[in-house]
Amino acid sequence: MSTEVKVPTLGESVSEATIGEWLKQPGEAVAADEPIASLETDKVAVEVPAPVAGVMGQHLAKVGDNVSVGAVIATIEVGSGVAAAPAAAAAPAPTASAAAPAGEAATLSPAVRRAVLEHGIDPATVKGTGKDGRITKEDVVAAAQAKSAAPAAAAAAPAAPAAPAGDRGEERVKMTRLRQTVAKRLKSAQETAALLTTFNDCDMSAVIDARNRYKDVFEKKHGVKLGFMSFFAKAACLALKDIPGVNAQIDGDEIVYFPYVDLSVAVSAPNGLVVPVVRNVDRMGFADIEKAIADLGKRAKDGTLTMADMQGGTFTISNGGIFGGLMSTPIINPPQSAVLGLHRIEDRPVVRDGQIVIRPMMYLALSYDHRLIDGREAVTALKTIKEAIEDPTRLLIDL
Repeated sequence: MSTEVKVPTLGESVSEATIGEWLKQPGEAVAADEPIASLETDKVAVEVPAPVAGVMGQHLAKVGDNVSVGAVIATIEVGSGVAAAPAAAAAPAPTASAAAPAGEAATLSPAVRRAVLEHGIDPATVKGTGKDGRITKEDVVAAAQAKSAAPAAAAAAPAAPAAPAGDRGEERVKMTRLRQTVAKRLKSAQETAALLTTFNDCDMSAVIDARNRYKDVFEKKHGVKLGFMSFFAKAACLALKDIPGVNAQIDGDEIVYFPYVDLSVAVSAPNGLVVPVVRNVDRMGFADIEKAIADLGKRAKDGTLTMADMQGGTFTISNGGIFGGLMSTPIINPPQSAVLGLHRIEDRPVVRDGQIVIRPMMYLALSYDHRLIDGREAVTALKTIKEAIEDPTRLLIDL
């Protein structure tokens, strides 16, 4: 007797996903509710739990296949849970010369595939330490470090014959569903919205001083580090309160104004950029903001964000400064109408009271939909953020 495994409900307006990884192979023991597959949706990775305990039966879809909600993708056979491999797997293992090409020898998760490509590692040479011997990202990194630390004598070995001029090792990798969605949404934003970006620079001296003075006692009391994002989140809330249009959206021939701020925070995940949301950030204190952002960042890295984490959002902050970016023109996150871009902090000469002094400066960029937000409103909003950061007391007295 077998039980069908179906694609679960994936969230509002999400009807299709891609098989990202099979976590259980045919013949392996399966516990009830144990994850047996990973699905890539437009926004997050979703695990498919086993509906019953037993033995993994047949895979009815391959890695990379698109599947709809409710579709049957596998079966689970009733049994004692003995991990008996199917008959086909009992055949003698191929010799090294007949082994599958690199990347096809094992099913790799999106994070591992990315690490393999970044480090140029053949996964067939990596010993997996993950569950059931699967290769983890850490395994790939360790293999790359071992490779770079190889004896110099190996480098002195006779060079291999040069590859033919027409074969220089190009590799084609299918775009993940998330990357495809990001590409479509960003291109749609450019084609639909009247995008414009206004810039300003910001003296970070006061915020840096406040952070240095209170970071230790802050972390001791709240159990989270005091970063710059909470300052900018609070400053953005001031600006959005004064300029409601920056926290609004166009819906058909209507403008929707939000009396709250649900802040989307752009973070980098193993399989691409994701933008989870901190709800009601305008009602939160510094510690709550830092905890929420830290939690979302960790779950983005671990691949455990849910569809609910990604939905909504009225305004976005994107911090390209953590990657060293000096200046950018960020693209809005539809259907939002504005996004604040932060950049790296660097010492620059500025004039203060007629004197040239060195200050830690950051360029700020506000991209906005000119159909809804006028230039005066955008400039005023960005100026409000700048002034609040340069004089954090404004954050306390709502000025």
